[in-house]
Amino acid sequence: MADQAKIIPKQIGSGVKKVALLYHPSTLREKGALWAAGLFTVTYLVIVFVLHFWWSKEPAAFDVRENALAMADGDAKKLVTGSYTTSTIIQVARTLLEKPGGYLSNDVAPPGRFLDNIPNWEFSVLVQVRDMTRSLRNDLSRSQSQSVENTDLSEAEPQFNFQNNSWIFPATENEYQKGIDALTRYLHHLAQADRPGTQFYARADNLRDWLAIVEKRLGSLSQRLSASVGQVRVNTDLAGDTSASQSTRGADEVYVQTPWLEIDDVFYESRGTTWALIHFLKAIEIDFAEVLNKKAALPSLRQIIRELEHTQATVWSPMVLNGGGFSVVTNYSLVMASYISRANAAVIDLRNLLQQG
Repeated sequence: MADQAKIIPKQIGSGVKKVALLYHPSTLREKGALWAAGLFTVTYLVIVFVLHFWWSKEPAAFDVRENALAMADGDAKKLVTGSYTTSTIIQVARTLLEKPGGYLSNDVAPPGRFLDNIPNWEFSVLVQVRDMTRSLRNDLSRSQSQSVENTDLSEAEPQFNFQNNSWIFPATENEYQKGIDALTRYLHHLAQADRPGTQFYARADNLRDWLAIVEKRLGSLSQRLSASVGQVRVNTDLAGDTSASQSTRGADEVYVQTPWLEIDDVFYESRGTTWALIHFLKAIEIDFAEVLNKKAALPSLRQIIRELEHTQATVWSPMVLNGGGFSVVTNYSLVMASYISRANAAVIDLRNLLQQG
């Protein structure tokens, strides 16, 4: 065994030297220009192939408590109401820019140019950052409708609404970084007593307003995922209001189906949405702890998180499988839809609990 342990490294070293010799100038001159061009083409394709798999890996989850403490420079005294939610938004946004391969949605060269799963993941995470930042600017940081908005947040929110695929002049990453910088200033000002204009109000009505947005996002994803199998649905657009009307008349029954070439995009949108929401909800569990306990709503929040965590299970198949209904092939989209539907139902229950006195 000892001799074998010595032989293997030598064999690897010998193989590396042989490969390196292929790129030596003397070898390239000896083999000719055509051979050299072929060698570099194969090398480029191998590199692209490896990066394709590395960049397609979804980022791991992070601990919202450790993240908030790190952003407070390890000083727990700087962690005030709103610190966990704000620092989580910042880290989620940073993940978009700093994960393997960086931000891919605006890439113009391979392999990023030909990846679609991670760009769909990125966009859905970005939507959650936009929703949360908008809620932070309009509700969570303001005591009432007539209060003055925070200047840092009024700068941060528009930055995240910049188009998501601008390659240059300006690059999307630069605009989002400006949003992150503005959020970071807001976070640091929260703990400063001499900045009375910088606040975070953990109130039930503020949380309920944000959850209303989450409810709609999850409901839309659930419908699109379920439509991986074509369905005839009753038109309920005007249900519940006898005096309601709409711009153009719709059929009593509609056939709904997400196109086969788009269903994997919806699947990874769902993965990104739920990944971001898991972190935001864990941060809210800390910042809104007193409100949630008073409303006896903490178990409901934790159940939402539990359902969403199931959506992050490892996808073992190299492609998203979508069999029809109870067919032989499993349907990943319907499984994802079941988790999201249950989470969405729990969000509705949580909003009702927060509305009660």
